[in-house]
Amino acid sequence: MDFRGKKYERGSNWSDPEVVELLQLWADESVQMELESCLRNQHVFNRIAEVLREKGIHRTGDQCREKIKKMKLEYRRIKDNSKAPRGGRTWKFYEVMDRVLTSRPALAYGSLGGSMMAQQVLQGSMVESYHHQFASSGLPFGHSQHPELMEIKCEEVNSDEHCLTPEPPPAMSYQQGSPEEHEMERAFLERAQNDSPISRVEIPIETSVSPSGFSEPNMANSSRIQNVVPRPGFSALHRLRKKRKGQRVKDPLDDLLLKTLTSQRAMEERFLQMEERRFQRDLDVEERRMQLEQRRFELEREHEFRMFNVFAQMLSILKQSHSGSSSSLAMPRGLDFSQALSEIAGMGGGGGGDLQEMRARPLTERRVDMHGFCNPGDFQRSPYLSARGNIANVFRGSTEEGYKAYHADKYDEDKNPNGIINFGTSENKLCFDLMSKRLTQTDMNLMEPPLLQYPDWKGHMFLREEVARFLTYYCKAPAPLKAENVIVLNGCGSLFSALATVLCDPGEAVLIATPFYGGITQSVFLYGNVKLVYAYLDSKITGTSTRPFQLTVEKLEKALQDARAEGVTVRALILLNPQNPLGDIYSLSELRDYLEFAKRHELHVIVDEIYMLSVFDESATFHSVLGMDRLPDPQRTHVMWGISKDFAVSGIRFGTLYTENQDVANAVGSLCYFHGVCGPVQHKVAQLLRDRDWINQVYLRANHARLKAAHTYVTDELKTLGVPFLNRNAGFFVWIDFRKYLRTGTFEEEMLLWRRFLDNKVLLSCGKAFECSEPGWFRIIFADKTHRLQLGMQRIRKVLEEREQEILAEEKEQPCQSDQDGKADSTDEVIFVSRHQEPTCAGSSNLGDLIGLLQQQMRSSDWLQKNTAEQFAQEKPEIYDVFSKLVGKQ
Repeated sequence: MDFRGKKYERGSNWSDPEVVELLQLWADESVQMELESCLRNQHVFNRIAEVLREKGIHRTGDQCREKIKKMKLEYRRIKDNSKAPRGGRTWKFYEVMDRVLTSRPALAYGSLGGSMMAQQVLQGSMVESYHHQFASSGLPFGHSQHPELMEIKCEEVNSDEHCLTPEPPPAMSYQQGSPEEHEMERAFLERAQNDSPISRVEIPIETSVSPSGFSEPNMANSSRIQNVVPRPGFSALHRLRKKRKGQRVKDPLDDLLLKTLTSQRAMEERFLQMEERRFQRDLDVEERRMQLEQRRFELEREHEFRMFNVFAQMLSILKQSHSGSSSSLAMPRGLDFSQALSEIAGMGGGGGGDLQEMRARPLTERRVDMHGFCNPGDFQRSPYLSARGNIANVFRGSTEEGYKAYHADKYDEDKNPNGIINFGTSENKLCFDLMSKRLTQTDMNLMEPPLLQYPDWKGHMFLREEVARFLTYYCKAPAPLKAENVIVLNGCGSLFSALATVLCDPGEAVLIATPFYGGITQSVFLYGNVKLVYAYLDSKITGTSTRPFQLTVEKLEKALQDARAEGVTVRALILLNPQNPLGDIYSLSELRDYLEFAKRHELHVIVDEIYMLSVFDESATFHSVLGMDRLPDPQRTHVMWGISKDFAVSGIRFGTLYTENQDVANAVGSLCYFHGVCGPVQHKVAQLLRDRDWINQVYLRANHARLKAAHTYVTDELKTLGVPFLNRNAGFFVWIDFRKYLRTGTFEEEMLLWRRFLDNKVLLSCGKAFECSEPGWFRIIFADKTHRLQLGMQRIRKVLEEREQEILAEEKEQPCQSDQDGKADSTDEVIFVSRHQEPTCAGSSNLGDLIGLLQQQMRSSDWLQKNTAEQFAQEKPEIYDVFSKLVGKQ
């Protein structure tokens, strides 16, 4: 048999030409004789199906049998319900079916061997004629019996769907008959057993449901009884059934059944459509995966050839030095070729480039444009404000500009799906369900008179005691912390303002490493007129640095000495641990070095540990300053912490300061009058910090798991895009290198890229807002719901792809560029390497820069393991020849 899928299953629709061909074969006299004489007639319909297949109609024997059965049922329904001749005209096949079914000859069966006689008749000339006609491909059946059967009119009908009316027959339910009627029917059946083939007809009772959703009762029993004429007792049985037919009642379940079956068919069609879409989506995903694999392969090959290019430039410089070329391009004195190879292999310190122009400027000039986006040329004084008021009026940055745009057009999945998605504000949006449930429990709702009155300005004592116990536990303090050393304010921003005011006089400065959270500038400057001295960190790995943007004591010493040389008094050092925006976690040895440095220079140390509980990977360990066995200068060490980040409630303004210096505590406490926390909030925070079991068993586990999943998603997307980033395991942010998408390495280009993101409805924070010394670095916040992360990354991808196409088009016009600012050094912590920020022209860099760049390239790949000198000689023989000659001269 030819099985051709769901379309050709049992019960599928027949077209009118197919029905005509089927009737021509079925109406043949020999076929009718054999159908009436056989108990099992499947073989007859199988042969009919074979003839139909020769004519190009692919049907099975089951389908042919079921179609004939349905047409006989339709014929009987019309014949029983409409006695007038015109009643048959409503169905175009009625005339044909009537001629065939009313003209069947009666077969003579003897009392013994009736079936044998029928078999002998079939084995005679009729069977031979029957097989002969089936063998004919042109005209399979004769037309001697009913030539008019071929004149079937098929007008205004496209398929047999209109023939079999979809509404259910009116006789779907029957009234219960009387016992006398049942007895009479049983008697008729028993009397007909001996002289009628009805006794040999199988009577199935199942109801088959076709894939299209229509129910097809198997009425073979009734159709066989009606098709065999004449039959003893048939008229009486017919009258009985006709009498019971008059008792049929219209059942409302019929309409419900029809609707159910129709809905089932619609659901099946919908399911098939969904499967097709899913299959297409899988194909698209697989195609994209192959494209990404191809792109990664191309990036890897480009990476290797860049290494060859840098190495060739180094050889060119060495060759010029050997021939007495310009001293500016010569190898530094005292560095022989073996030392250069040591540098390349990473055995020695890499040479660094010149300081950037921004670092070369005097400190006073750098502090004028403190926030990077307050242009002094655009400054206009207001006659209504003081000098400080005018500064506060124009003191704004990209963060505030983007934040304002975000609130004017905020993304909402239902109300504003085309709004701005905020990846710039450091908020944890993953645990609202947990915190809202905990903060609305009954123990949080307390309203007593002390909570509605003025408190101790440092905070209610019950809260300060709970904060001391909380910090003792989570900071792993060697001894219990004291409640009298705790001060409570409305947020860590207020703490920065208060500490800057009480530790520094106006015009003095605080030392801080860049990049850093830009809100600190506003906090310390607007209130106390305290400036910041920057210790610039960069992505290059030089000297004692082992990772990009690493803070070292040497860098702090240099920044402090430069400030003092310019007459600036530095009073304090700010440390962010974990660091924002880098995500760095300082080790105990690093913390001790920083504190020892501050003690030598009598500097206060303000340690911000607001992301203390947001270290989401077990491989990273956080060390608090309060957990150290001995502080180098405890009277000048002040630790800050708040609940806005670790407990995902940035809207509840609560920050706390721990200091052993009572003078500092009292001075800050005096300013708490302006920055206090209301009594009911203090009660809620105390209850929250007291619930240690919920924090450890419920909240922190869920928070860390959600942060890790979101971080993994964003970093995987960045890897797919081939974008370098700093891979850390703390905080809510990823520090990303977008420098290859800048046409020129300037902060103006960085600002244009930032606005490009904002125009495409995604808010990021650019590096200038963090006082980063290298244009092109951005911070992205990943602590958000999955659907917003996906949509935001799609918008970011769109901007980057457009930008990359523009830059590639410009590079074709200007193939030789030597922009040397902001080269990314790469370690295991920086994933991938930028493509457009590396020298492409020989002689554009000195040997130290090339050594550092080549060292970077080698660290960022397994090139040494995958490549050999022989392979290199085959791919780049001209470069290998130059190298061999130079080595031979040494």
